[in-house]
Amino acid sequence: MAKKPKKQAGGTPATVALTAAGTPFTVHSYDHDPASPSYGEEAAEALGVPPARVFKTLVADVDGALTVAVVPVAGQLDLKALASAVGGKRAVMADPAAAERTTGYVRGGISPLGQRKRLPTVLDASAWEHETICVSAGRRGLEVELAAEALRTLTSAVRAPIARA
Repeated sequence: MAKKPKKQAGGTPATVALTAAGTPFTVHSYDHDPASPSYGEEAAEALGVPPARVFKTLVADVDGALTVAVVPVAGQLDLKALASAVGGKRAVMADPAAAERTTGYVRGGISPLGQRKRLPTVLDASAWEHETICVSAGRRGLEVELAAEALRTLTSAVRAPIARA
């Protein structure tokens, strides 16, 4: 019987997955304000990073299947484009409780990495415009910075234009 990987002190499933894969990444933490209207914009401001380089992780329901969309915090998810990217017809935002239960993360801290159940993932094509991007590390106030291609590889993500301004 295989042993479960040990969780690192202070680590999240996302950082444990990155470490296990040998992927270069940097962790950034900041004091999260629960009253902040936008977790992603709060992260960009706290880290001093342009909002176009900070990506939010959204969970949508595409034709009955939960699907992860990773888009810049400066934009919005185009649900039609997401459905098309995974060969679906219709997408709606997922029930927050279902997203939390399936990913193992809380809303505002959902990471595309280290999810309880690996979901189909689509990464917005704009991610490749930057040397590195930031995504949630699995809890509010914690981000990981890594190359877009590394994120695509680790999540088996489809690369597609799914964000709109």
